[in-house]
Amino acid sequence: MTTQANFFVALQQAMPPNKKAPAIWADGDLTYSWQDLEEATAMLANLLDDLQLPKGSRIAVQVDKSVEAVMLYLATLRAGHVFLPLNTAYQSGEIGYFLENATPAVVVCSPANFGWVSKLAFKNGVERVFTLSDDRQGTLLERAAAMPRTHQAAVVDADTLAVIIYTSGTTGRSKGAMLSHGNITSNAETLKAYWDWQPNDVLIHALPIFHVHGLFVAIHGAMLNGSPMIWMNKFDPKRAIDHMSKGTVFMGVPTLYTRMLAEPGLTEASTKNMRLFVSGSAPMLAETHADWQAATGHAILERYGMSETVMLTSNPCRPDARYNNQAERRGGTVGFPLPGVTLRVVDDDNQPLPADEIGGIQVKGPNVFLGYWQMPEKTAEEFTSDGFFKTGDVGQQAADGYVSIVGRSKDLIISGGYNVYPKEVEERLDELPGVAESAVIGIPHPDFGEAVVAVLVPTGDPVSENDVRAALADRLARFKQPKTVINVPTLPRNAMGKVQKAELRKRYADTFTS
Repeated sequence: MTTQANFFVALQQAMPPNKKAPAIWADGDLTYSWQDLEEATAMLANLLDDLQLPKGSRIAVQVDKSVEAVMLYLATLRAGHVFLPLNTAYQSGEIGYFLENATPAVVVCSPANFGWVSKLAFKNGVERVFTLSDDRQGTLLERAAAMPRTHQAAVVDADTLAVIIYTSGTTGRSKGAMLSHGNITSNAETLKAYWDWQPNDVLIHALPIFHVHGLFVAIHGAMLNGSPMIWMNKFDPKRAIDHMSKGTVFMGVPTLYTRMLAEPGLTEASTKNMRLFVSGSAPMLAETHADWQAATGHAILERYGMSETVMLTSNPCRPDARYNNQAERRGGTVGFPLPGVTLRVVDDDNQPLPADEIGGIQVKGPNVFLGYWQMPEKTAEEFTSDGFFKTGDVGQQAADGYVSIVGRSKDLIISGGYNVYPKEVEERLDELPGVAESAVIGIPHPDFGEAVVAVLVPTGDPVSENDVRAALADRLARFKQPKTVINVPTLPRNAMGKVQKAELRKRYADTFTS
């Protein structure tokens, strides 16, 4: 017998009794009430029902950030389908792969991209393409306007697929991480308790909503607590600081914090109403952590998660009884494993290592994903025989419990909070005229944390940055495109012929910071 485990129902039950109360204050002085969210998601869910889609259909969405986009996400869960968010920076080559791989039943895109997205959709057998803009326009809302304002949520169990999040692949092809209703529900409930959400909390939402941080961690946290959100369609550091007189919780990537630190308006006085600052999606420099505390009096809470697992660890928000009631938010660490998460650091033979030893991080818990879409063999490779997921990250756990991420396997680059796998970029670069071979590395950048750099061996004359940018403009998302191009006669290699990227990172480490 199926037990109702639809995550939308959990959010619905968390709404405050007064449905007329504000749920979201949006750009343009718009206020959405909880009743607005209830009715709008019902209308959109009814539209999906009206399309008579097969159960568990994928709804692929590449739109600009808006409250209506969140409503579509919630409506997809409400109707029992699978939400597939796509980065707004993805270009035609990337979108084509996602549509071919995920075989969605519906695609929703911005009106400006309808021409090329619809062609790709129809080419891949998608018959229904809607548009949605960030100013409440588009065919999706037009079609939903005539639908009933009530809807009975689809009955699903905890293992029912809810969301597919595509992660960059080391072989050049992305993998679709499958997250169930149980995965996202368990993590949201854990974070609500661990981050001590309060009845009067107000979230300043400044993140994109096509990845785990902005879509799950931030939105789920506020809605499961019945807390309103101050909604920013686009991040602006000065406006974000201004919102802190009304907000109490802010979540961001390190880049957002460095940009706010450059604003003279960031002071203890301007942040005195705030309760919690959370950072993730990329490592934060210890200097940024210290500078923020000096400027505001607040210690940023850093945490660690993945598309495949949602959140795994967190610095403490309040004393943690499991670790001698420690409450320090320790810069340079990602805190303790969350309640319900088992984390171990292992050697190359999957044997657990002692405290402070560096090794591969593996995890187990109710938040760990179902596997990779259409990739059973890859899924099997990423789990140990005793059920632990191999994160691919390298780290250590101190004797007092704090976890630190000290490196990343497979040369992953995190630029501005977004994951970039060099292999994907290198494959595109190697196809360009005049490029004999390439090596893509990440090096320190004062704003993005890491910047993507292309080291090229030309076949003749040096390859220019302008030529590379022009060639990649419609093939790779902008955050994956190299910030600079370096021409070299040869790439450094070891005795086995493998390119020594560590040597390249060392050689060009000061490119953006000198």
